Amino acid sequence: MSAAEQVKTIETLEKRIAELELENKRLHDSVDYLTRKLFGRSSEKTSVLALGQMSLFIFNEAETEADPKATEPELKEARHYWVKKYKGQRKDSLKNIPHVKRLCTMEEMDRFCEKCNTELVPVGEEFVRTEVEFIPAEVRVIDYYRETFECRACRNNGQPYMEKSPVPDPVIQHSFASPSSVAWVMYQKFVNALPLYRQEKEWKALGVSLSRATMANWIIAASRDWLVPIVERMHQILLKEKYLHSDETPVQVLNEEGRKNTTDSYMWVYSTGQHCSHQIRIFDYRTGRSGKYPQEFLEGFNGYLHTDAYAGYNKVTGIKRCLCWSHLRRYFVDALPKNVQSPEAAIPSQGIAYCNKLFDIEEKLEKLSPQERKAERLKQEKKVLDAFWAWVDSVRNTVLPKSKLGEALNYAFVHKKELMNYLENGHCVISNNLAENSIRPFTIGRKNWLFSGSPKGAAASAAVYSIVETAKANGLNPYKYLLLIFRDMPGVLFKQYPEFLEDYLPWSPEVQKACK
Repeated sequence: MSAAEQVKTIETLEKRIAELELENKRLHDSVDYLTRKLFGRSSEKTSVLALGQMSLFIFNEAETEADPKATEPELKEARHYWVKKYKGQRKDSLKNIPHVKRLCTMEEMDRFCEKCNTELVPVGEEFVRTEVEFIPAEVRVIDYYRETFECRACRNNGQPYMEKSPVPDPVIQHSFASPSSVAWVMYQKFVNALPLYRQEKEWKALGVSLSRATMANWIIAASRDWLVPIVERMHQILLKEKYLHSDETPVQVLNEEGRKNTTDSYMWVYSTGQHCSHQIRIFDYRTGRSGKYPQEFLEGFNGYLHTDAYAGYNKVTGIKRCLCWSHLRRYFVDALPKNVQSPEAAIPSQGIAYCNKLFDIEEKLEKLSPQERKAERLKQEKKVLDAFWAWVDSVRNTVLPKSKLGEALNYAFVHKKELMNYLENGHCVISNNLAENSIRPFTIGRKNWLFSGSPKGAAASAAVYSIVETAKANGLNPYKYLLLIFRDMPGVLFKQYPEFLEDYLPWSPEVQKACK
């Protein structure tokens, strides 16, 4: 081998060694990342991450936050002692619970003065303590009878007239289900994530033989008849808003036509924004994750749609997409090395710091009107964003593209426009956490009941989740709201008069008064 060939071989080997070292580092970082996901911290709070110098934000905080009009706080001597606060907290936590006064008195035989044996008389009372009493669940059977009335005058005239008293319509025809029992089954399953097989045991302990199949039939029938009409009306209202959130999560549904039981279906959730006129959460069961599903659901919507970066949402027409800065921050958190104090943590720490700065400003702008919020964002956040994008451009080509840090920087670079769109409208927010928080109860419930037994069951689940999550978003007690629907709506002619549904929407004054 000639000297030139030897040099070429050495260069080739050195290049290969460098490539293998980079690949080894990437794999090592991936192992660290997966290990942290399995066994490490789950919180993404900066205080938990303990990033050291990251808290010294890349901007000069003194210059950024300085306000020459700000007044100095009055200095007071600090007194270091512990103040017991739980009494007020306890009082607040019990204020909405019915209180029963229990007066402790003396037996009549003991009401005599120990000095002169004169009978004692009450002169006052004092408060002693408060207790929370638990009353176990009670089941009773209601046997409905209706009374028949007769006109005796008509009877005496040979023209008998009789009339039967009205009876409330049942929540489910030809069933012993009551409004309270159906509402409780739904509340336990969809709010408390208690599977039907465990509810079956609870009912049995109360003396009622109620199979999980019967409860499933109740959920399907009651959802179809009474919940779906409300959800459809909420859907119409949701499409009129100018700003929405969306997210999706897989669910396994059995007995879908032409599909294996192991095939993933999807539950989609659509939410109105934090600053919209009505708080609505709608769950939509679909057999896949294709972009045609949000396209169909959002037909007629024109506005801003806040999502993750899933490309399927690009099929939705008439919208401007906003992406989530919480997602971007999570990319930088995932890119942190095991030792967050090491030099390798500097770049992802800077990315986290930029995101933190934006969230800090957003928190201060939360109570402003949409118009004021837009103006303040352009004033306060635009300079942070300009610095962030300049920083991304300066460091993006200095890291491995396939590394976690490379993925974070590339995510920001590719989605810059969508990450900036929130500046255009003061109704928009910078995070999709609202949709993620809305879908979280479903994912928790899914861990307990694993799958839906049929497409009808999955559709019913979507309707119930829509009702209970919208109820919670409007400050209602979900059980009370379900009970009101099942008790009152069977007697309402809402099919002939759709406007009657307005009285049963979660924000109606009557519902707000009855279901808090």
